[in-house]
Amino acid sequence: MSLLAVKDISKQYEKDKQVLSGVSFEVERGEFISIIGPSGAGKSTLLRCINRMVNISNGKIVFQDVDVMSLNKRGLRKHRTQIGMIFQHYNLVSRLTVIENVLHGRLGYKTTFQGVLSRFTEEEKADAFALLDKLGMKEHAYKRCDQLSGGQKQRVGIARALIQHPQILLCDEPIASLDPNASKVIMDYLQRISKEMNITCIVNLHQVDVAKRYSDRIIGLNSGQVVYNGTPDRLTSNVIHHIYGSEAGNLIME
Repeated sequence: MSLLAVKDISKQYEKDKQVLSGVSFEVERGEFISIIGPSGAGKSTLLRCINRMVNISNGKIVFQDVDVMSLNKRGLRKHRTQIGMIFQHYNLVSRLTVIENVLHGRLGYKTTFQGVLSRFTEEEKADAFALLDKLGMKEHAYKRCDQLSGGQKQRVGIARALIQHPQILLCDEPIASLDPNASKVIMDYLQRISKEMNITCIVNLHQVDVAKRYSDRIIGLNSGQVVYNGTPDRLTSNVIHHIYGSEAGNLIME
């Protein structure tokens, strides 16, 4: 049984604007999947549909045998604790310290009262420090996040997602704002996390070469439809042209 099944989903924001159309694929536990495609292909919307930040118009999303669209408010809150989100622009609270931002990843497990008072257990704090250590950020634990570089902020974002103990990480353009060196560091960490912790990663990327280097599987979107779903070695120049059309240009690489 697959961890996640996306079944013929569509998303329409307006009557004449179909963002996703008939998208279907399955994801196994521990897979590292990259989603590529031109701007406006529906990559970000797809990730937000999986954790129901955005509701689908048609179709079905099944996560760990549960129909995500059938969940009530309480069930959805529990569902989201199993799915960590990593964002292009980090979504950190700049005035708070690194360790405080990481611990915010536990808020899905807290009552409103506990969350307001930032009540975290010693076990949660130890877990946060262990994750920062794993990501090479322990020495920065008490720095404010507005003192960090972009790559460091993204590592804090990864730690915040991991402290949820998720089954899956959804990464929306996690390296789009980073330089090549920082991008490699982040992708190396994500790949290591996926393999060592058996956590599924679904990563939206613009960089075809990065997708080919790190992925077990690549899904290509164009105009809201899946036009490729296969291994990196089958991503030929013809396939890249099919995914990107006239935007392919310098993306072509064998």
